[in-house]
Amino acid sequence: MLIKGALLSKKTLKNSELKMATVHRREKGFTLLEVLIVVSIIGLIAAIAAPTWFSFLEARRLSAVRDKLYVGMRDAQVKAQIQSAHWQFSVRESNGRIEWATHPESVDAQLAQWQKVEDSQSVQLDAETTFDKTSDDVRYIIFNDDGNTELRYLGRITLSAKNAPSIKRCVIASTIIGAFRKSKEQATPDPDYRRKDRFCY
Repeated sequence: MLIKGALLSKKTLKNSELKMATVHRREKGFTLLEVLIVVSIIGLIAAIAAPTWFSFLEARRLSAVRDKLYVGMRDAQVKAQIQSAHWQFSVRESNGRIEWATHPESVDAQLAQWQKVEDSQSVQLDAETTFDKTSDDVRYIIFNDDGNTELRYLGRITLSAKNAPSIKRCVIASTIIGAFRKSKEQATPDPDYRRKDRFCY
């Protein structure tokens, strides 16, 4: 009887070990359904967040290009004051990129030393740009020997993303004493502009 009980308890012990091993095997992995649910949730979150993320990246790229053009304008203004001569800031699109140059007004813009703006392949000069334009599509502003400009040169350079044209950044020459300001797109058009088609002000 004692031997029978020992055999029975050994058998019970083996059955319970077998059950425990089966339970442990189930706990080690995920079911296909669980994996599919997690992948679906990740895909849904990515689909919602992706457009916002791409807009954020475009806005950062536009701001960086705008800041480089702003520095270029200031450079031309300072050179005009230091050298007591008329200096010109020029900007253009060339081979799908934005380029800028500072040079004496007496030097033809095409002969100036142009600098390509890094990361500007997805950026374009927007139709809101109002700086004077030469026959070869170079936009420019001229500073006199005091670093001031004339009323006819006042205006703006507006940049927009090629893939998202509603995202805009601009540099505005707002006074004849050479004051500049930077801005970005607004929800409503400029109330002070007669045609109501400018959103970067």
